[in-house]
Amino acid sequence: MSRSPSSTPSGHGTAPETPEVPGAAAAPEQAPGGAPEAPELPLLAAPADGLPALTDSPEALAAVVEALAAGSGPVAVDAERASGYRYGQDAQLVQLRREGAGTVLVDPRALPDLSSVGEALGDAEWVLHAANQDLACLAAVGLRPGGELFDTELGGRLAGYQRVGLGAVVERLLGVRLAKEHSAVDWSTRPLPEPWLLYAALDVELLVDLRDALAADLEAQGKLEWARQEFAAVRDAPPAPPRTDPWRRTSGLHAVRQRRQLAAVRELWLSRDELARKRDTAPGRILPDRAVVAAAQAMPTSTRELASLPVFSGPANRRLGARWLEALDRARALPEAQLPPHSLPTDGPPPPRAWKDRDPEAAERLTRARAALTELAEEVDVPLENLLSPDAVRRLCWQPPADTGEDGVSAWLADAGARPWQRELTAGLLSRALAG
Repeated sequence: MSRSPSSTPSGHGTAPETPEVPGAAAAPEQAPGGAPEAPELPLLAAPADGLPALTDSPEALAAVVEALAAGSGPVAVDAERASGYRYGQDAQLVQLRREGAGTVLVDPRALPDLSSVGEALGDAEWVLHAANQDLACLAAVGLRPGGELFDTELGGRLAGYQRVGLGAVVERLLGVRLAKEHSAVDWSTRPLPEPWLLYAALDVELLVDLRDALAADLEAQGKLEWARQEFAAVRDAPPAPPRTDPWRRTSGLHAVRQRRQLAAVRELWLSRDELARKRDTAPGRILPDRAVVAAAQAMPTSTRELASLPVFSGPANRRLGARWLEALDRARALPEAQLPPHSLPTDGPPPPRAWKDRDPEAAERLTRARAALTELAEEVDVPLENLLSPDAVRRLCWQPPADTGEDGVSAWLADAGARPWQRELTAGLLSRALAG
């Protein structure tokens, strides 16, 4: 789990009582001038029960399954991936913690089928931080929530916190600091160093306590039911479909103007992806996106010309120069009719910047809707993107339903996937925005 730094927290919401956790901060002392001095929060340096052994054998897994089945209450769940190092997003370590079972660290590379763990947990509530980042890789090893889900990152957003990284939310609600120095390491490394395992164990050490404190704050704000609906939507979301033309996500592609240059980006991207998959290496470690874009813009015709580009000056890129030149030659040889278009057709509305020229009334509807939603988001202290999907708002304003009354808009939003709490808050104001 990565822990993202963010900005200063807001003061909205009734602060819940701080749960009893090891090393919780004491009340601030008064400074000579009368203002309280904020003491440095204590650092949680080790799990309360010590560092568990890594579970990496069938015999050890059987013991873990038995312990988790005998445990009680919610289960804290986390996974570590080797993003930026390996080709895919496979789980490289799975962490779980449950009352009565303690903390468990499982090596999914040694034990690729963890369905027995899921069976042991049954319908226990899962507690994760940023669940949408981990559910796919957990499902790939047979772990899926059988009951409710609680997402402490999403819950923090709904509670109005401006800083929602795990460390920030733990500091806010539990009064302790978590170590952060191993968040971006290569978790595919074997054997895993003990300091990394310690870091991973601490990721789940306080998750259930955090869930309790956050649920209390959400309930005090009248948002707990909103959160439950959002958590269920995350849990039940279908797998993301494969992307069309994934090469179009190349960083810096906006600087590529000509269709033949786009073809060069595509051919370089596909060649790099094939090699990255074969080596099980993150594509950017083989050839960074800026090099792909630079080569497509320059369109060199020899390995010497290619090597003269600053981003291709390293020995690794020089060794692969012939491969990249072949990709560029394929782009050069394509007939004009086979060159990729500048953009893909979409079933959605055009970019909002074009609305004023193409449909001024739709542009006015969108302006009114955005203004009303922004005011509501500030009033209820929920991020605008969590209040309602921006894509749904654009589609609604571009092509409103026949019935633009509150009930008609609510029905349209339901078909677009909006949850009941979102429809209750926004259908009326959107109906009025459509009517002008």
